[in-house]
Amino acid sequence: MSSPRHRPRSALTAGLLALVTAGATLAVTPTAAGAVVLPNNFKSVGYMPSWSGTVNTVQYSKLTHINYAFVLPNSNGTLRPVENPGKLSSLVSLARANNVKVSIAIGGWNNGDDSAFEALAANASTRTTFVNSVVAFVDQYGLDGVDMDWEYPDPGASATNFGLLMSQLSAALRPRGKLLTAAVVAEGYYTQGVPTAVFGHVDFLNIMAYDGGSPHAGYDWSINAVNGWKARGLPAAKAVLGVPFYSRPGYHTYASLVALDPANANRDCTTVGGVQQCYNGVPTVKRKTQWAMANAGGMMNWELSQDTGGSTSLVSAIYDTVMGGGTPPPGGRTGPVTGIAGKCVDVAAAGTANGTAVQLYACNGTPAQTWTVAADGTLRALGKCADVTSAGTANGTPVQLWDCNGTGAQVWQAQANGTLRNPASNRCLDATGNSSADGTRLQIWDCFGGANQVWRLPA
Repeated sequence: MSSPRHRPRSALTAGLLALVTAGATLAVTPTAAGAVVLPNNFKSVGYMPSWSGTVNTVQYSKLTHINYAFVLPNSNGTLRPVENPGKLSSLVSLARANNVKVSIAIGGWNNGDDSAFEALAANASTRTTFVNSVVAFVDQYGLDGVDMDWEYPDPGASATNFGLLMSQLSAALRPRGKLLTAAVVAEGYYTQGVPTAVFGHVDFLNIMAYDGGSPHAGYDWSINAVNGWKARGLPAAKAVLGVPFYSRPGYHTYASLVALDPANANRDCTTVGGVQQCYNGVPTVKRKTQWAMANAGGMMNWELSQDTGGSTSLVSAIYDTVMGGGTPPPGGRTGPVTGIAGKCVDVAAAGTANGTAVQLYACNGTPAQTWTVAADGTLRALGKCADVTSAGTANGTPVQLWDCNGTGAQVWQAQANGTLRNPASNRCLDATGNSSADGTRLQIWDCFGGANQVWRLPA
């Protein structure tokens, strides 16, 4: 098969995924417990690697599913010994106590070697052996399900075989109340390696929307990736948007980036050793979560040991966004916001769709020009917030209307000189080109206090 984009799972695990037996495994007896349920059955899925992190620091109360990564198959359909079986057993016990479901993730990048999957899936006998081995493994550890992570079946024969394998796994697992999910590539050639029939065999797909886009895992690229799967027929409720807890082009964990500079939690790119590293900070993760709440079935992360704790935690950013979705807007002063030449800040054509332009226009007293300067630092009109597009920080990033989501991209701080500063970007609300013409788009720009950056707020 042609070489796919390098996966972060191999960057730290070359050699580790040889998977050795650490000792005899112990069967875990499950106790009856309902899963953590977020509003609208939204899923928050985290991967826990066998080689990194501790199960004691997982924020179980903010997750619905955890996938233990990885166990590898043999070409004859059997499974290799799982690495750190004691860690898996402890994870299951702690998750069970917190009503979180645990699945075993089978496969992973494995240095691009998927030959065992290719061989076992191509033969009815070895497919049956594999399914029986998986069921036995699930029973042995008291697991809630299986996450198939074959990276990647090619279009054609291996795709057909993958479909047959998933059908057989579904028939064996789902009638027993066990989950069947799969991790899939975000875009490109290998998406066609997953037949659409698989959509009916799984509870959901974890879409690995990272290791692509510019910058890495950028908002628009990631959303387009999920929409690509939905366009193929994947139901929105089965589409789980994956986010990285690490940077590219280097592999710096989010936790290490925040340790270098706490302000990195609210950025998507930073410089490490003279090289720009891009990732997803809190504002972008919240923005993606807000989108997923309306358009998908959940969020997934790779991986839990790379997160921080406290206010900078990305797991918390997902959870807080989901749980805050029904919070009523804060109160504040309401009225027009005026700028250069006395023109009003205006929502283009009074649109309410996410992404509607925020512009200058002759004041007319309509709801499109009626803004609430809210206590949380947001500017709200028509039930939505003035928002820096894609949480951008560059000069010229346009301002738009978007669902209020509590991110730094929607905070505006009034300064003594009349400017409105967005602290996440350290730039100011600005009328493009120093223009006062109707329809002039608002953007962010370096703060200098010119006439096109001075705003008069409601009394």
